[in-house]
Amino acid sequence: MGVDAVGRTDYLCGHLDGGCDLSNGAGYDPGAGVAPVAPDERIHALDALRGLALFGVLAINLETEFRVSIFQAFIAPSPDHGFGRLVDAGLEILVDLKAFAVFSLLFGIGLAIQHQRLEPRRRCAVLLIRRLLALLAIGLVHLFLIWNGDILTEYALAGLVVLPFLFAPTWLLVAASAVFFVLYLAMPMLPSIAPFAPHAWMVDHVQAATRVYGSGDFGQILQFRFDEISALLPLHIAIFPRTAALFLFGALMWKVGVVPEAERHHRLLWTAAALCTVAGLLGILTTSARQYSGWPSLGRIATFVWPAATILLALGYASLVIVFSLHGRRWLSWAEPVGRMAFTNYIVQSLLLGWIFYGYGLGWFGRLDPVVGLGIVVLIYAAQAIYSRWWLDRFRYGPIEWFWRALMYGNRPAFVRSVPDRAPHPDSRSIYRNDS
Repeated sequence: MGVDAVGRTDYLCGHLDGGCDLSNGAGYDPGAGVAPVAPDERIHALDALRGLALFGVLAINLETEFRVSIFQAFIAPSPDHGFGRLVDAGLEILVDLKAFAVFSLLFGIGLAIQHQRLEPRRRCAVLLIRRLLALLAIGLVHLFLIWNGDILTEYALAGLVVLPFLFAPTWLLVAASAVFFVLYLAMPMLPSIAPFAPHAWMVDHVQAATRVYGSGDFGQILQFRFDEISALLPLHIAIFPRTAALFLFGALMWKVGVVPEAERHHRLLWTAAALCTVAGLLGILTTSARQYSGWPSLGRIATFVWPAATILLALGYASLVIVFSLHGRRWLSWAEPVGRMAFTNYIVQSLLLGWIFYGYGLGWFGRLDPVVGLGIVVLIYAAQAIYSRWWLDRFRYGPIEWFWRALMYGNRPAFVRSVPDRAPHPDSRSIYRNDS
């Protein structure tokens, strides 16, 4: 499990979309009316990366927040044995925090792409602010009415903080990203703005959560979620610098051309994939996964190694998927529809998991072991992969993606697909749908 409470923040982070229409801006006419990017101008690699990361987000959210209370991880090591322990170890080493970091990186890339497309227009800042405010509104509805593990609200607020830096020179993006990274790593050493709940409270709360979430009606669960938000707030505050740092780093990677010109930077991406993955895994095995690896303690420096390692491993994953898409897109093309509908799929996951685990549905909260939980993850994700492809064969956007764009642009984008999407064959080395 985690090194300290600060890192455990990300158990509640159900990150979603990369933040914006992922396009290379091809065919954009600054003199034309502002409109969403056409689906055939999206970047395959980023859609696939988001789709893959969504599997990790679903797994962590189910196993650590819907199956049991999020605070369970703070009070005792996992009691699971056998295959359950293997599932715990796999999620801790390979998935936990990393999938969420990938989504933060993608959101930053998306903001940079959207800024690039809109920059020639005087209303660029207005449209981007409207986009983030729309996300904030949707996030608040999700937070209070569906699931208090929502991350959309934090993404919207972090996006508003990062937005001015998109208009700044590159060196300022670098500096701001570095400052937020250092702040995140130093958080355990700094005075707490909002203190974490005491251990005794967490013990009592886990017992209460098992009772209310497992057998309460909708009204009781809704009230319990409201009361729980104040205890979750310190976790969001602790993770906020990392979210902002990855937003800025993702925007930087787009601005300097590493992502849009992946073919030209393929050696850099391969190197980053190898070094970041190895360094990240070593950091995880010697810190948060010590109960599984048996490696000796790093002492006080583990507090800094662990959060840095999770970021490095996430960057390794992202680099690997992007560069792999240049040569083996057909192996990842199945994940692209899931990524294109990540916003919708994320909300649907919250609704489904609420029905499965809460008392107003099946009431399985606190009753399933991790192996069964992982089986449910696979079934939900497989269904979403199939349904997302079916949906996008008929519609241009997922329903929530379409609604988000409509709120941003102030009009209703075309929704029904009149002509089937004819993407290049997955064997294509291009990571763009519309490259000629």
